[in-house]
Amino acid sequence: MRKYYLAIDVGASSGRHILGHVQAGRIILEEVYRFENRQIHQNGCDCWDMDNLWQGILAGLKSCGDQGKIPTTVGLDTWGVDFALLDGRDNLLGSAVAYRDLRTQGADRLVEALISQEELYARTGIQKQSFNTVYQLMALKRDHPEQLERAESLLMIPDYLGFLLTGEKRQEYTEATTSGLVNAEKKAWDKELIARLGLPERLFGELSMPGTMVGSLRPGIQELVGFDAMVVLPASHDTGSAFLAVPARDDKAVYISSGTWSLLGVENGAPLSGEASRLAGFTNEGGAWGRFRYLQNIMGLWMIQSIRRELNGVAYVEGRESRAAGEKKWSFPELGQAAREAADFPSVVDVNQERFLSPDSMTEAVKQACRDTAQPAPETVGQLMQCVYRSLAKCYRNAVEKLSGLTGKAYTSVNIVGGGCQDSYLNELTARATGLPVFAGPVEGTAIGNLLVQMIHGGEFASLREARDSIRESFEIKEVRG
Repeated sequence: MRKYYLAIDVGASSGRHILGHVQAGRIILEEVYRFENRQIHQNGCDCWDMDNLWQGILAGLKSCGDQGKIPTTVGLDTWGVDFALLDGRDNLLGSAVAYRDLRTQGADRLVEALISQEELYARTGIQKQSFNTVYQLMALKRDHPEQLERAESLLMIPDYLGFLLTGEKRQEYTEATTSGLVNAEKKAWDKELIARLGLPERLFGELSMPGTMVGSLRPGIQELVGFDAMVVLPASHDTGSAFLAVPARDDKAVYISSGTWSLLGVENGAPLSGEASRLAGFTNEGGAWGRFRYLQNIMGLWMIQSIRRELNGVAYVEGRESRAAGEKKWSFPELGQAAREAADFPSVVDVNQERFLSPDSMTEAVKQACRDTAQPAPETVGQLMQCVYRSLAKCYRNAVEKLSGLTGKAYTSVNIVGGGCQDSYLNELTARATGLPVFAGPVEGTAIGNLLVQMIHGGEFASLREARDSIRESFEIKEVRG
């Protein structure tokens, strides 16, 4: 009888339930359910539709039960930085505000009045991003202090969903590190920092590491889905899981987890939280088994996704996509081909500028960035896409060069996992820009990394090295050279 493990992998636009099992040393995947994750406008903010998200998670579990494919354990991962606050009766306080919401404007000044950027980075090792949890909490303290006063629990999004599944509250380590409130050396909440910021200390408890058993499904959920399973913490930050799935052959490989964001970096045994690292824009996120994901957050495929929505006339009405009829609908491969055909268009932009985080129009934001730097603004779809593709590849090259200088290592390959590894044109440009071979795959990097923690916990593999060896045998890895 097969021993199944279930990864519930929730991204910014969709979630999926992926079953995994091991057969003759190879990892076999099966997607059993996929659902939409969306944002809605509530109380003046862009928020996650948590009811819709929760129903999607339950429906996927029920699909496993209906098919008779019962997982032994379940692990759940999501994006980072966002959270839920609960009152003394475990009711949600306010909404789960999405990180692209503009409520954090000016919150960095509130933090820096109490602790300098230099000291904050030295303590936490986390790159300054306007949406980090520390800035979200300070914005909440400024705008809705009553919520913090009433709150008895703070749970990051995967922690909250795990609580709904089991009734047990855990604050998982890899997810918590994205907050900018965890002491990198101690691998625990920085209580001195939290006190200096005037945040309620009761909200920050003991951190749980990947591989921790949380508990069984709640009785009502067991009845609904038709089975029970043990929930085990993966690296519940999706990048933490994705990095585990990189089948690196040595320690000279650069990793890119490619999706809405491009997370480019390496695994280190200790944080690098000096001033040179801070100024270079690198972050030290906690990983499984004591590793640190030393990486740079790059805007990634978000720019391409946004342009495609605009070209296809996609708007959001009451949280749902609404499409204009009768116009050409661009696919991602078609956009890549259009970029190839405009290969001589020279303009590039800094993809990490704040202007690209949540613009009214990504197309106009790219054009204006070109004008602001005295470069030709793109006039065709192909020129627009060439500008974005070329800019991403240049940013990757610059990040690899900085990484090499900071770590003192000469890197010999770039390993791309996640959905973005299927973009052949971006892979080619990356190989050309960096001068390094690119190894693309596996596609389901985050789900595989989630499953690896469960499988090692379940005794399928003796170590991460053994599990990564299995990845190379189990999934297609394409080599691309410039």
